[in-house]
Amino acid sequence: MIEFWNHFQSFPVLWLVVTLVVFLCASWVNAKAGKTPFLHPVLVSLSLIIVVLKLTETDYPTYMQGGQYIHLLLGPAVVALAIPLYDNLATVKRLLLPLLVGCVVGAIVAAVSAIMIGVAFGLSDQLLLTLAPKSVTSPIAIAVAEKMGGFPSLAAGLVLITGAMGCLIAPFVYRVLGIKDESVKGFVLGVGAHAMGTAFAFEYGMVAGAFGGLAMGMTGAFTAFMLPVLVPLLGL
Repeated sequence: MIEFWNHFQSFPVLWLVVTLVVFLCASWVNAKAGKTPFLHPVLVSLSLIIVVLKLTETDYPTYMQGGQYIHLLLGPAVVALAIPLYDNLATVKRLLLPLLVGCVVGAIVAAVSAIMIGVAFGLSDQLLLTLAPKSVTSPIAIAVAEKMGGFPSLAAGLVLITGAMGCLIAPFVYRVLGIKDESVKGFVLGVGAHAMGTAFAFEYGMVAGAFGGLAMGMTGAFTAFMLPVLVPLLGL
């Protein structure tokens, strides 16, 4: 029986199906719970898959033989966010300058604050380089962390945690500051919580989702160019 399982778990289609089924179940649970950020489908799926891998004693490379097919769709999914953005192009042009300033400031603060907190806790340089791109979408964070000498897999996990925390904190911040503008809500989520924040922004409306996608793309692109320049200045 053990030999059969060891052979069966090496089939990529198994882990592809497991990932899809787990995500559908997590989405159902989130819908039943009123779409609370505490039970975000991505966060719940991540936790359940970790449990499954632990129980079946399956290593990560084996899982990724099937998971890689979903991973490949991350890029096209991000590009698809350009559709609602195009529908709101006139608004984007009108607010281009404040959007650029907000993106630059947000990206720098996100990276520098993460590095400074890591330094305060005495983390190694490699962990600091992994922390730096935590606020951009997974494909960019993985590539940037790997290029700078960080841990790509850990960077992907930190991106998910950052996105989940952003979705949890954003509604509270909006209430405290009295923010009602959809474009502002979406842009804030895109800058601070990348893809998860953008997906959450669509719950506020199409305008919020469009600005979330714009912020995610701008922040990711700027961070990819900014971090290799910023990191040496911080002595890493």
